[in-house]
Amino acid sequence: MPSPKTFTKIADHFRERILSGELEPGAKLPTNREIAGQWQAAAATVSRALQALQVENFIRTTPRGTYVADDPRWTLSARDRLARVQRVKSFLAEGETSRVTAAELITPPLYVAEIFDLEAEDQVVRREWLAGRGKTRTVFAVTWYPAPFAALVPDLLNTAPGRNHGLSARVLEATGRTITHARDDMHARPADAREASALGLPVGSPILAGAHRWSDAEGIIEYGEWCLPPRFTIGYEYQP
Repeated sequence: MPSPKTFTKIADHFRERILSGELEPGAKLPTNREIAGQWQAAAATVSRALQALQVENFIRTTPRGTYVADDPRWTLSARDRLARVQRVKSFLAEGETSRVTAAELITPPLYVAEIFDLEAEDQVVRREWLAGRGKTRTVFAVTWYPAPFAALVPDLLNTAPGRNHGLSARVLEATGRTITHARDDMHARPADAREASALGLPVGSPILAGAHRWSDAEGIIEYGEWCLPPRFTIGYEYQP
């Protein structure tokens, strides 16, 4: 019987290379024999790993070989999203990198002030950022935090590369707060000029826009607004 450990390692290896953009759509993968030799694995183990990637729509097979799919499908199941909130690494999925374009203390729009239950003139932390895989922009987002968090987590106001990764986890650790409730709201609509520019799309292109709220008994810990370009998928599994 094929080794689950080796099968998982092979599938993870190629999945991560595709997600990172190292293997672009249409790129040809090594032959099954070459993969088997590289990993010192049985042919059945290699076949099982590639079959899993094909089912996930990361690759396609032809008589001439195996290729990265022209439109790789990146999905998050309900279990994945819940685990991501519980781990609170960041808003990023596996394989993504981010670039912060703004980080500031501001007086928020009225609707954000109401979400955080603020008084007039109270401030919040606002962070604007882009995420992507390789050359592909996958998320344009703005996240908001209570202003006192900035003193506890200075990186909330830092735009240096790498400072966005794991930021939510650092917020929880520094504040002693725990996310006990999380909510996502999503809708499809045309991109406005700002969103289209950030994602490299024509104005009016279809996008999936959403907002998330992470909170506990004390109130909102993080509120975020985000949008995805066309042909990206968020999937949910329903377990009995």
